[in-house]
Amino acid sequence: MRPVISGLHHVTAIASDPRRNADFYTRVLGMRLVKRTVNFDEPDVYHLYYGDATGRPGTILTFFVRLRGANGRPGNHQVTGVRFSVPEAGLDGWNQRLTDAGVSVGDDPTWCGSPALSFRDPEGLALHLVGDAGDRSSDAAHRGQMIRGLHSVELTVPDPGPTSTLLTAVMGLEEVCADPERRRFAAAGDGPGRFVDVRTAGRLPEGSMGSGCVHHVAFRAASGAQQRVWQARLRARGLAVTAIKDRKYFRSIYFHEPRGIRLEIATDGPGFAVDEPLRELGRRLQLPASLEPVRRALEDRLETPPVTSA
Repeated sequence: MRPVISGLHHVTAIASDPRRNADFYTRVLGMRLVKRTVNFDEPDVYHLYYGDATGRPGTILTFFVRLRGANGRPGNHQVTGVRFSVPEAGLDGWNQRLTDAGVSVGDDPTWCGSPALSFRDPEGLALHLVGDAGDRSSDAAHRGQMIRGLHSVELTVPDPGPTSTLLTAVMGLEEVCADPERRRFAAAGDGPGRFVDVRTAGRLPEGSMGSGCVHHVAFRAASGAQQRVWQARLRARGLAVTAIKDRKYFRSIYFHEPRGIRLEIATDGPGFAVDEPLRELGRRLQLPASLEPVRRALEDRLETPPVTSA
């Protein structure tokens, strides 16, 4: 079997205030809260998933919400940017929408032929909206769900060579753009989240993990069989890869790229409708069976659940 990485599955970041987080991503960015659960390895931590109406792989940004957690500092050896894809014709409307919400917006230099807007979420996570010239959808027809999904992530490292080699020679991505400071790599798929940028910043201080930082980036595997092939292939390259973890909505393996950034390969299925109907996604705290006996205690410790746009 020849395994294929078809793009990003999800990106997971860290936040400290669940209500503020949910308000920004549902009300300001118009994403849907598709799952409200906990970190299965640390149940006192919320795990909130945002995406499109059904939570398709490639549209998902998730947050570990550590109540009153420490702030992080983005820097070297970290993911320093998360980009979403929107219709290029809608960028002006997005600029106005964000400004009206009190968000400071900047224009990114055009990169790989695509204009973009840059801004930060309430805890400082660097976000970008990238204009897709091929998406002709009108703003009026999609008011409230203009974000099409993930576009790309930016990995910042002092030396791009080992990271670039992992992405191309091992994971099968192809370099499609380059300048003195960045390289862009594309996955083979045609869905959302096809791109990974590797940025060189030798003098940038080392980052520290906390609120406002990305915890890890997950890539897509179409099936469990492909995931097992990836597990074996990565281990054969000398990388320390975890056992397969059952995350209820997908299965995951984890490893670190050569400069220490945490990566994941997650299966496309079974998806977010395994424990609640699509129309009710995100309305109730969902737990794995092992945590149901302590549901009441968890709900008390996790304080008031965040709002949902569903």
